[in-house]
Amino acid sequence: MTKKLYIKTYGCQMNVYDSARMADVLAPLGYSPAETPDGADMVILNTCHIREKAEEKVFSDLGRLKPFKQAKTGEGGDMIIAVAGCVAQAEGAEIMRRAPYVDIVLGPQTYHRLPEMVARAARAVPGPDGKGRGILDTEFPAEAKFDFLPDESTAPGVSAFLSIQEGCDKFCTFCVVPYTRGAEYSRPTEAVLAEARRLAARGAREITLLGQNVNAYHGEAPDGGAWGLARLAYALAEIPGVERIRYTTSHPRDVDDALIAAHGDLAQLMPFLHLPVQSGSDRILDAMNRKHNVALYRRLIDRFRAARPDMAFSSDFIVGFPGECDEDFQATLALVREVGFAQAFSFRYSPRPGTPAANLETQVPDAVAQARLLELQDLLEQQQRAFFAGMIGRTLPVLFEKPGRHDGQLIGRSPYLQGVHCLAHPRLIGTIHDVRITEATLQSLGGKLVLLGDEAASAA
Repeated sequence: MTKKLYIKTYGCQMNVYDSARMADVLAPLGYSPAETPDGADMVILNTCHIREKAEEKVFSDLGRLKPFKQAKTGEGGDMIIAVAGCVAQAEGAEIMRRAPYVDIVLGPQTYHRLPEMVARAARAVPGPDGKGRGILDTEFPAEAKFDFLPDESTAPGVSAFLSIQEGCDKFCTFCVVPYTRGAEYSRPTEAVLAEARRLAARGAREITLLGQNVNAYHGEAPDGGAWGLARLAYALAEIPGVERIRYTTSHPRDVDDALIAAHGDLAQLMPFLHLPVQSGSDRILDAMNRKHNVALYRRLIDRFRAARPDMAFSSDFIVGFPGECDEDFQATLALVREVGFAQAFSFRYSPRPGTPAANLETQVPDAVAQARLLELQDLLEQQQRAFFAGMIGRTLPVLFEKPGRHDGQLIGRSPYLQGVHCLAHPRLIGTIHDVRITEATLQSLGGKLVLLGDEAASAA
């Protein structure tokens, strides 16, 4: 009998990938995706601990799920509620205490054990008054979860994620990832390439390589050596059907000469790189334990642009970090003006329990941090608007992914990860075609399909 599985995913692409793999491991138990939690047999909240007030957002969602669980029980059925991901890893006992109707809490390294947990939950009798089964599993395995997960069972789509690296050894003072995801681990090259071949054979034309520090990748090679991210990119580019390669998230200190050269050599490697800097002040970067300085970041930007002149960048910024003064903030604004970002993510610092920065006595007042954030976001939005507007009149290769909201419309992605919509035949989904850009907003581009000769005939 088919059972309904609803997964809500918070946070980054790593969590999107993990949600898909959880769906994969539960498919043999008869679970298929549901669009809403109402009436589902199992609900998983796959959480992220990076954003501000992450825990409270999870508890708020759990509160909304409680009536669904009660209604299911009242109908003679059963709903298993699980909390997964980084909040689960960091706050497992607290989740069980504050939301006792939760059945399973599992950390991000335990997804391969999820079927066993579900089987235990199914065998257990729910407690009185809707109390959950109390299954908590946040232990790190001896080997990374990659070694236990099955081949993906769901269709990857035109664009697919491929996780190649887990964990973090950087220990930035504001970040919980090393404590919730564990030490850095790279998948063996053969396992990565085998998954990439499967994805390409099933229709994926663009593959995004994922990792907490993806360019720290050093996967074991067949000859017993290790490949870095650049060598892996060259091998992926040789797989038939793989027409675009992306990777995220990168750390400046792990960028090497080979990776910069690969951007100049490989047409498949997209000219858009997310390279978080966090601050434009060396003093703050040192307090963050980032282990890079502003001069290194500037050099990397220049070297990437020298290797590939059409390169564009996005980044992450934290304002209001403990001890940040106005001079530090002005240095961040100066770096933004100098580099010019196509896109960026900016946040006001918020303490994460258990991280070194949370205990610093030099916390910046909320009002000051908020004012700085608004000023930075205004500058970043100006740059993004200018970058998107600069596409008008250009012809961009667009990978078409799906139908648009309007009849006869398709939506795809430019090399710079911008959404692009235009009128086109559905048979072009999964193919790359030129689009002349005629309009731009802050978030997307519109244009006219450019087809010549045989292309026009095949699209008719």
